[in-house]
Amino acid sequence: MENGSPDTFEAEGGRILHSSQYNDAAIAKGRKVVVLGGSKSATDIAVNAINSGASDVTLVYRRPVWRCPYFIGGLINFKRIFYTRAQEQMFRSWGIGSLSRLAHAAANPLVWANWRGLESLLKLQFKLDKCDMVPDEQIEDGINCSIPIATPGFFPMVADGRIKAIRGTFDHYESNTIVMTGGERITADVAVLATGYRIGVPFLPQTFRDSLVDPDGQYRLYRLIANPDLPDMGFVGFNSSFCTVLCADMAANWLVRYADGQLIHQPTAAEMQKNIEMMLRFKRVERPAAGVYGGLCVAPYHFKHFDELLADIGAKKRRRNLLVERFSPPDADAYALFLASAPSYHAGA
Repeated sequence: MENGSPDTFEAEGGRILHSSQYNDAAIAKGRKVVVLGGSKSATDIAVNAINSGASDVTLVYRRPVWRCPYFIGGLINFKRIFYTRAQEQMFRSWGIGSLSRLAHAAANPLVWANWRGLESLLKLQFKLDKCDMVPDEQIEDGINCSIPIATPGFFPMVADGRIKAIRGTFDHYESNTIVMTGGERITADVAVLATGYRIGVPFLPQTFRDSLVDPDGQYRLYRLIANPDLPDMGFVGFNSSFCTVLCADMAANWLVRYADGQLIHQPTAAEMQKNIEMMLRFKRVERPAAGVYGGLCVAPYHFKHFDELLADIGAKKRRRNLLVERFSPPDADAYALFLASAPSYHAGA
């Protein structure tokens, strides 16, 4: 049994779990719990451990990140801030012309002020200064599918000391202790590993993976759905978004038409490859935050993604009140009407 290995910790009665195995409140009751990670699942487990009667709870995280409450300022649903066409248009997207770039440059001071105001609200609402958890990056630089919803009760528990939040990284185990890279030692009975996951397609043959995934992990998918080198394969619900079901439904409608050659403009393999290269450059160079999860994250560009799919299908957007459309989250019922306006799909045509 090597010193510093998990075996030494478990030999002293310690328990090491992946976050997916934390499924019983009795795991934490009366025990000293250390949660390794700063994801939503990590903060959920830390709060649950306190509520389940843990004697001590410590969260070890690498860096603080901006988290979104269900209601900003206790009043405004987060979807009205993070999830509207008006918010999306604050971000320069792909494939825009010189006039759009000029408009974005002119609006930069107002956009900057908008994000600084939101940061101030979140700092106040979550007491981030008191928690010593003010993120280093500006909030707009990290808006993508990895921005977590704040676990209710997490920041108040950190602020009053019920949860000890330690910024650092895990190094090794010693007896009943977790040792940090900086030398700090944390006594623990239970270690919960909530350090995230890596997306992959290990079930596919290597030749398929070589066509689908670049060496840096970026996926080569046109509209995040199809690869021209794999014409008999499509992906529905594989991407990440703030509206998973609607994204999957839209992708399914697009994919059946693509597979049967019924898109309004059926792209050639060359056109798809050119678009894929353009999108990869956007995600690698112009907005690296869009490259998380292998570039499969739709946020914050939900509306642009949906607009492209609707245009390919031939759906006619029926304009609602412009203010309502600009400041409302995506409406599944409205998109059902858009899809109903598209040319009829004939299976196997």
